[in-house]
Amino acid sequence: MLFGNKLRELREQNGLVLRKVAAVLDIDTATLSKIELGDRQAKREYLPILSELYGINLKELEKLWLTDKVYDIIEEEEQGLNVLKEAAIFYKKSQKVHQ
Repeated sequence: MLFGNKLRELREQNGLVLRKVAAVLDIDTATLSKIELGDRQAKREYLPILSELYGINLKELEKLWLTDKVYDIIEEEEQGLNVLKEAAIFYKKSQKVHQ
């Protein structure tokens, strides 16, 4: 829900209403509301649009978006934290191979 909270914060800081941002994304206001509340995952294709609209770094927005996606997968898993640790180790090793 980090991503949704950040979107709502940015929208409010910029003085924009849901319907205006939804129109820019070509979605309905109910869908945008669900994204902001964390009830629905935003599509990756929205990230560059939102980055430009809100003047936020695309990489920062991607990080929050991915964090929410990962959390959605592991939130109810007993081994969630252990899985994250193992995935981090595997990720670091795979990055060294690709360099």
